[in-house]
Amino acid sequence: MSQQNPDVPEGTPKHEGTTPAAETTVPAAAAGTPVPAAPGAGTPASTEGTTAADAGATAADAPRATPAATEVVEEDVYVVPAGTVVTAAPGLLARLGAEAVGSFFIVLAGVGIALYATFSNVGGGLAVALGFGIALLASIVAFGAVSGGHFNPAVTLGACLAGRTPFRDLLPYWLAQVVGAALAAAVLYLTIPPGLPALVSQSGDTSRRGLFSGAANGFDEHSPLARLSGDQAEFTLVTALLVEVVATAVLVGVILGATDRRAHKAHVPFAVGLSYAALLLVAFPVTNGSLNPARSLAAAIFSESWALEQVWLFWVAPLLGAAVAALIYRAFATEPTEDSLFGEDETYVVEDDVVVVDERRA
Repeated sequence: MSQQNPDVPEGTPKHEGTTPAAETTVPAAAAGTPVPAAPGAGTPASTEGTTAADAGATAADAPRATPAATEVVEEDVYVVPAGTVVTAAPGLLARLGAEAVGSFFIVLAGVGIALYATFSNVGGGLAVALGFGIALLASIVAFGAVSGGHFNPAVTLGACLAGRTPFRDLLPYWLAQVVGAALAAAVLYLTIPPGLPALVSQSGDTSRRGLFSGAANGFDEHSPLARLSGDQAEFTLVTALLVEVVATAVLVGVILGATDRRAHKAHVPFAVGLSYAALLLVAFPVTNGSLNPARSLAAAIFSESWALEQVWLFWVAPLLGAAVAALIYRAFATEPTEDSLFGEDETYVVEDDVVVVDERRA
């Protein structure tokens, strides 16, 4: 057992999120000596002439791990000793960029295949499901280490409710996902050849929006089964809601379980991508397969008016399913850790003593 340094005020915790490489004690600064915001390289904290009384007299100036005694702002001040192993996650802008690019790729692949599946005879629903699943798999591999690999507002909500992602990231992630998905839909809409809608139209609508409506999510007379059967069979709102809730709950449950710290993560992207494809095949005849509110909104923006009128269901149902999955995960999983699912933090060793001011609780 190491001997405690009497010059350190008792009860001072270590900096959150750091792991000392060796036992290192950073004493409080001497009385009357100002504490620099960031000490220079090779300038360790001095211990000469410091007594316990001096440390107590300068408690307001010395770097402490306890909250600062201010009336307006509460902040934590820490000293990170040299030789400490710390981790640093990617910044918010980097994570939002990764979410936007991943969402862009998923919608570009999935909706793009859906637009041209009839004309190119590539397999209809199976091709669309595989397109979405493979694109999700590739996006997780490419960007999951940066943002956590959500690419779906339902996944982000589930991760937040499960304690795996902080709630402060919820709305920024949603915005990035919707923007990325909408940009992909815009690219697909603008690149539709003028004569193509007339070639593939089954309803007499030869506009671009009419063609794009084939990739939108819908129910009742707008479900794929209703279109294929000439409105002889259709799925009601309740049926569509139930299918989307259950399918999304299963998807989010697979993601939360597969990325748990106790799980082996080597093949997780494949498990998630194939699960997404399989669940889309189940939902395809009912709603054209959503499980992703950003994907549904992006397609609805460039479709006929009915798609925007029905898009609310493809936000409510996936988010409800994600909440169910998160609650089940919290009930049976161990204490969750904020690891952002597929995210990976950078680890490095601090070379010099550093004073850190943590204002997250300000």
